[in-house]
Amino acid sequence: MKIILDLVVNHTSDKHVWFQSALNDSKSNYRNYYIFKEGNNGNPPNNWRSIFGGSVWEKVPNEENMYYFHTFDKKQPDLNWENPVLRQEIYDMVNWWLEKGISGFRIDSITFIKKDQDYTDVIPDGADGLASVKHKGRNRPGIKDFLSELNRETFQKYECVSVGEAPGVTYEEYDQYIGNNGYFKKTFP
Repeated sequence: MKIILDLVVNHTSDKHVWFQSALNDSKSNYRNYYIFKEGNNGNPPNNWRSIFGGSVWEKVPNEENMYYFHTFDKKQPDLNWENPVLRQEIYDMVNWWLEKGISGFRIDSITFIKKDQDYTDVIPDGADGLASVKHKGRNRPGIKDFLSELNRETFQKYECVSVGEAPGVTYEEYDQYIGNNGYFKKTFP
């Protein structure tokens, strides 16, 4: 029997010990494992809409004008891939599983790990006055550096299957995402 695990590295649960530490202590080392931003005059930091609707920003309890970022649900805070310490923690975890002998991973929502770092408003595309996070948080410039590093530090070191859930990848980019020199063995949108 071969086992393939679902690998979620865009976000964690809001119950995860890292996030609980980051949420409860603004000076925690885990604060930089996630994306926290100050609001804009009592409003969220920008007008990005989450995939599930509503703002990508959730107010941090007991902190004035501070928000955390979630591409999907507010119970799924996004990890901050700009932080090399976080990335190494992820690679260590992936390699731990591969050392245990699993056959590979189905990698969840991987094209959302890179966000435009300006965090500016974009032209609204809905009646709610918000704009889809896809404009600034899916398959963005610089993601290829993260994906190359992930592949080099983990999957390439083992005989394993890697299947990336990769919405937003264009036909012209497939050769970078799959194949002998790709980030993953396979992808799906």
